[in-house]
Amino acid sequence: MYTPKAFEVTDLPMLHAAMKQSELATLITITTKGLVATHLPLLLDETKGEYGTLTGHVSRANVQWRETDPNAEALIIFLGLDSYVSPNWYPAKQETGRVVPTWNYAAIHAYGRITFIEDPEWLRTMVSDLTRKHEASFAAPWQVTDAPAVYIDSQLKAIVGFEVQILRLEGKQKFNQNRSVEDRLGVIQGLRELEDERKTQVAELMEGIESRQKPL
Repeated sequence: MYTPKAFEVTDLPMLHAAMKQSELATLITITTKGLVATHLPLLLDETKGEYGTLTGHVSRANVQWRETDPNAEALIIFLGLDSYVSPNWYPAKQETGRVVPTWNYAAIHAYGRITFIEDPEWLRTMVSDLTRKHEASFAAPWQVTDAPAVYIDSQLKAIVGFEVQILRLEGKQKFNQNRSVEDRLGVIQGLRELEDERKTQVAELMEGIESRQKPL
């Protein structure tokens, strides 16, 4: 991932936290048919390996698990908040006019070797953990054991699990850190004035970055 120094994120706990918060990732592998991508939720075990290990599952009907080159790196992409940035928000527009649109975003790229797993008990544990993660906020969380055992067994036969031990991890937060304080504050104000929940979240994230950049 092309990452100028100003946008680089290397703090491992911060990267892990963002990966856990992300609800959907993209798994990309090289297969005999070329590149294949699958969008799916994942689990991260940050204690397993130098950079952590990711687990998930794909449909058994998905050619990705059968035709992925086991000797090639897999790439998993996590995307965070993003927003279009209008040049009208930069005070520099009034001063020089030398401004253009851009796009602010956060992304993490995790690279590693992928291993596909068909063991039914491994799959049962993995989908149970994945379910607990995403049901945790509900008052009455659904559990795998709520469904008939025979039905769950049939569903497990229809998926294949995988594990990726992360060998390289790249993080990027591109939020106008390469511009002046005035321009960054102008973008924050412009985003807030849109009164859109996601744009406000981007503004809040930028405010957090701004506070960390201020001298003590």
